[in-house]
Amino acid sequence: MSKTIHIGLLWHSASSGNLGIGALTLADLDIARKILAEQGLEGRFTLISMRDGDTAPITPPEVDVFKLDSRTLISPSGYWRKVKEFDCILDIGAGDSFAEIYGWKRFAFMWLTKYMALKRKVPLILSPQTIGPFTKTPYKQLAAHVMNQCVAVISRDDKSLEVARQMAPRANNMLSVDVAFVLPYQSRSGETGGKPIKVGLNVSGLLYHEAETGRNRFGLSYSYARFTDMLIERLLARGDVEVHLVPHATSKGDPTDDDGRRADILAQRFPGVIRVPDFAGPSEAKSYISGLDLLIAGRMHACIGAYSSVTPVLLVSYSRKFSGLFGMLGYEHMVPVTGETEETAVEMALATLEKRQELKGEIEQGMRQVQSRLDIYRDALRALFADMKARVA
Repeated sequence: MSKTIHIGLLWHSASSGNLGIGALTLADLDIARKILAEQGLEGRFTLISMRDGDTAPITPPEVDVFKLDSRTLISPSGYWRKVKEFDCILDIGAGDSFAEIYGWKRFAFMWLTKYMALKRKVPLILSPQTIGPFTKTPYKQLAAHVMNQCVAVISRDDKSLEVARQMAPRANNMLSVDVAFVLPYQSRSGETGGKPIKVGLNVSGLLYHEAETGRNRFGLSYSYARFTDMLIERLLARGDVEVHLVPHATSKGDPTDDDGRRADILAQRFPGVIRVPDFAGPSEAKSYISGLDLLIAGRMHACIGAYSSVTPVLLVSYSRKFSGLFGMLGYEHMVPVTGETEETAVEMALATLEKRQELKGEIEQGMRQVQSRLDIYRDALRALFADMKARVA
């Protein structure tokens, strides 16, 4: 009879409107289940996260969900009691949230959930994620304290690995890659290569709103809103292109961070575009993207969905996580954060459209590297689960 181990999936999500976080969840769940099966084990999984979004659950019904808030975090009968039920915890940090850039409150939740698990002596792995940035001493000291006690700290790009090694040199630091590269999907690649050319635009509602308001907190050297408008106009003017507006993060509660709302507005202004309906989940989004000839995307996991389905993609970067992850794979087709104007960014996009086949070849080579890098994470899980198997024997 198979032994069952109870695994906490910390900072994963069952119902986030951001399909990137959902992609991390489904892919990590799939990887863990396959490693468990190799070892003759079964897994019981519980997702642990804050308010989990406003979309229908994407996880199987047998996966439990524990919702974190201030009350459940500090109550002795809340997270403190729950965490003792787990044989181990895989903490993916919502992809990029183990950092100081989202403010002290989010960091406090991120840190305290790790600290409490370690105080309960529950083995903790930081699954592949962005580490940092950390620049202020209190954040760095607290982060290093928990990293040094983890079974493994796994960065998804070499820049994060460098940060982790500098902050916590005694930690078991490893380099892998984003788990969403192996998100399951149904390929539609047979629909590509014809006329009209299918160009997907993943317009980030967040970046567009930042440009409209003039806040520009990510420090882009150009107006993302003007770039987007100019690009749509230029693509439609060609006559041989279909423009597909592809949302990848939606939010009923925060319209400023809703790709779907922005797509609706743009579809009214540009009647020639195709407004793709919001997706039921990240696998459905990746399947649709696989049927495009090119994707130009402002959400990193939309870029990963394209790359991992061998769809040529132009990255529209707003942080170092883009250059860190894709640069590690040797893929440099990106509108950088600084150094461009709206005009040069549009010309870059149009030039990328003309070299789609070249990009496909680069991606095929890169995906072989992805698999070898993910083996590092798989091996870390094998070692952890083998230890769990010995404990429950």
